[in-house]
Amino acid sequence: MTLPQRSLLDKEVSNVRNNILAMTSMVEEAIENAMQALNDRDIELALQVEAADADVNALRYAVEEAGLRILATQFPAASDLRRVIASIHIAIELERIGDHAAGIARLATRLERETISPPEESFYDLPKMARRARKMVRQCIDAYIVENADAAENMVRRDAKLDKNYQKSVRKMLAGMEEDVSVKRGTYLLWIAHNLERIGDRTVNIAERVIFMTTGVFTAISPDDFSADD
Repeated sequence: MTLPQRSLLDKEVSNVRNNILAMTSMVEEAIENAMQALNDRDIELALQVEAADADVNALRYAVEEAGLRILATQFPAASDLRRVIASIHIAIELERIGDHAAGIARLATRLERETISPPEESFYDLPKMARRARKMVRQCIDAYIVENADAAENMVRRDAKLDKNYQKSVRKMLAGMEEDVSVKRGTYLLWIAHNLERIGDRTVNIAERVIFMTTGVFTAISPDDFSADD
């Protein structure tokens, strides 16, 4: 690969990386705003989250198109090839995380007329799950940017804790529904918890891609390999 080609490849890979960073900021904001809309019964904010998901989708396709163009015109090899392939997969996972945030926002609109007071207590562990999920997304992408496989693997420990929060919330929600608390409200909250749990699963997928990108070895990692207390 000649120097001009190397320079062009570096520039195009850098542009892909910048779009990944932009997507990350957008999905982090989407998770935060969706939970805020839920807490405040803010329908307008919930609708903004849903509308903004189109921008996340557009960036995902921009990353895919750029990645495919690099593969077709720059013929990257070895570590460069892994960077491009990993970036495409990471963009797809981020887009799906955005979908989960939009799903929470849609559920927030359905819960508008439900009386839940005080919110922090009646939402069980959902606020804690959302904060943990956002941190996981950021930690994974930080590992991607600096190409740190150890940091990516360490992130999976957070998913073990998120799963523990999810299981605890589900048990409490089901118990509440058995005690004649609104079944409809409980069902919506269960769906929200599931969306947050799935965000954690998506970040694990990203971690696997980061490890592949930096080491050349694709290894499926499971939060079950880590203690939630680690």
